[in-house]
Amino acid sequence: MKKKVFLFFLVALIGVGFMSIGAFSADAAPIKLTFSIFFPPTHGQAVAAMDFAQEIEKRTDGQVQITTFPGGTLTKAPQCYDGVVKGISDLGNSCFAYTRGRFPVMAAVDLPMGYPNGTVATRVANAFAKSVNPQELQDVKVLYVHAHGPGLLHTKKPVRTLEDLKGMKIRATGLSAKVVEALGGVPVAMPQGDTYESLQKGVVEGTFSPIEVLKGWKQGEVIKYTTECFSVGYTTAMFVVMNKTKWDSLPADVKKVIDDLSESWVLVHGQTWDVTDEEGRNFTRKLGNELISLSDAESAKWRKAVEPVLADYASNTPNGAMYVEKVQNLIKKYSK
Repeated sequence: MKKKVFLFFLVALIGVGFMSIGAFSADAAPIKLTFSIFFPPTHGQAVAAMDFAQEIEKRTDGQVQITTFPGGTLTKAPQCYDGVVKGISDLGNSCFAYTRGRFPVMAAVDLPMGYPNGTVATRVANAFAKSVNPQELQDVKVLYVHAHGPGLLHTKKPVRTLEDLKGMKIRATGLSAKVVEALGGVPVAMPQGDTYESLQKGVVEGTFSPIEVLKGWKQGEVIKYTTECFSVGYTTAMFVVMNKTKWDSLPADVKKVIDDLSESWVLVHGQTWDVTDEEGRNFTRKLGNELISLSDAESAKWRKAVEPVLADYASNTPNGAMYVEKVQNLIKKYSK
């Protein structure tokens, strides 16, 4: 009898043990992480990133708790990536282009390819990063990559032709600085957070950015015109990465939750870019700012002017021509 009772309890104990495998223990101390986000807290992309953190907490039953720091309050935009590498933050979200020359392979995504919208740009950027898996990203765990809709020209005085842009000081980052140069402007490098004041004070006369910045960063208040130069519409790839040591320390079930969620969150960011672009367009119209459309002939002139930027990247970056072709093919694929 005693033997049967012992066997009963042994089987029950083993059963409980199997049931607990892969489940999140309520008794385990929570895993606390920090997440540095360069967008201001009310920006749609900051909200998407913070929702990502909350969803991880939800799907792990509170086993993972992420404290978010939007607005660059933990690490500034240009220091965000290195902040993750050094463990200042566990996760980070910023732009590759803010450290120009640091990410030559990912720069291919930022070329003026004529992106149609944020969803396509985001899917292209993430697919490119995953398929190429460049050496420059091996010091972090890449969760996902997203990218804004077509970068357009927003100025304090009207730009209707290439001649109007000649000599104007235009805020730009990364490869968009080369785009400005190719179009005849004078690029001035600075992160989005500094652009409003620089436009207001006349440090720059315009900015190359997606139209969402006119509301998301309030820049519609300090410009008067947007030139819809879609033929040279570039994007800026943005990373969501995690400290590699911290990632390696996570339990397998937590890693799976984060990996699965990262895969699905790419589209969340892409669709958010499209929504905020439309909001930026409506915002600037309500302020009385003018949207300038280019004629087909003028648009072709702009496109021709930036061709050397693509050629330069293809010629001077190892495997550059292959990367340009890959991005172009991905745009075609995701634009269908």
